[in-house]
Amino acid sequence: MRLRTVAVTAPAKVNLCLGVGPLRDGYHELATVYQAVGLYDRVTVNPAETETTTISVHGDARLSLDDVPTDETNIAFTAARLLADYCGLPADEAAVEIGIDKGIPVAGGLAGGSADAAATLVACDTLWEMHTPREDLLRLAGELGSDVPFALVGGTAIGSGRGEIVTPVMTRGDYWWVILESPVGLSTPAVYAEFDRVHAGRKVPSPGVPDALLSALRANDVEGLAAALSNDLHAPACRLRPELEQLLQDGRDESAYASILSGSGPSCLFLCEGRVHAMQVAGALGGYGAGHVSFASGPVPGARITGLEH
Repeated sequence: MRLRTVAVTAPAKVNLCLGVGPLRDGYHELATVYQAVGLYDRVTVNPAETETTTISVHGDARLSLDDVPTDETNIAFTAARLLADYCGLPADEAAVEIGIDKGIPVAGGLAGGSADAAATLVACDTLWEMHTPREDLLRLAGELGSDVPFALVGGTAIGSGRGEIVTPVMTRGDYWWVILESPVGLSTPAVYAEFDRVHAGRKVPSPGVPDALLSALRANDVEGLAAALSNDLHAPACRLRPELEQLLQDGRDESAYASILSGSGPSCLFLCEGRVHAMQVAGALGGYGAGHVSFASGPVPGARITGLEH
């Protein structure tokens, strides 16, 4: 019996370190450590009643979805089409209805679009019963975007190249993050452009992952991890949005072990000792009225099937 509906969830990502290197072939060389955290988008796919793929987007009331496209420019649409081309499916069999239920902020530096793309790959591959080899799905994910392969893998991993080469990292324990979202997104290309402007005429070295960070993850050393967090996009993002510096300081003032921008921002992350500590810091930051505050732990698995209907 053919499947009629497949639902897949995929998590947000945070960057425990983000080293930005020189620009090569249109992309910056990156050295990062990703961690998937328990904040999710859910993608549902059904066979389309026509030969046209459609996208609908819904989400938590706290999120502004105005900038999420519902046409072929949405990365989920591109993911479905890319997989169909790989599988050699004719148009009448490849058309799907894609429903995106967003829980990850838009343009927040948490890779919500990449999560949608990864979830769509898994959902369509399951719906079409293609059983695409994992390595091929990862290659297709890398064609879609730098963060998409990690959204498939999840957990904690080193990202190299432009971030699309993912190598899992062994860790111990859970890590709790308070997430302060911004009501206004921040364009990743704009942040990289500011990085390039500041470094114009200067040699940018190849980035690396700090040994201290990997050691802290292996030892479940929260204080050691706090000391090793780093983000080369912090300064350019804060130049574009100066108020972020104060928000990061506010979290430290409220006893967070450390604060860091998530990727290119503007979401702010605060590392806590555990669930109870995260609840305390989140409650305190909620009183500042700067944006929605939540907390989540990581690492969590990557894109996974959560619903099937025949």
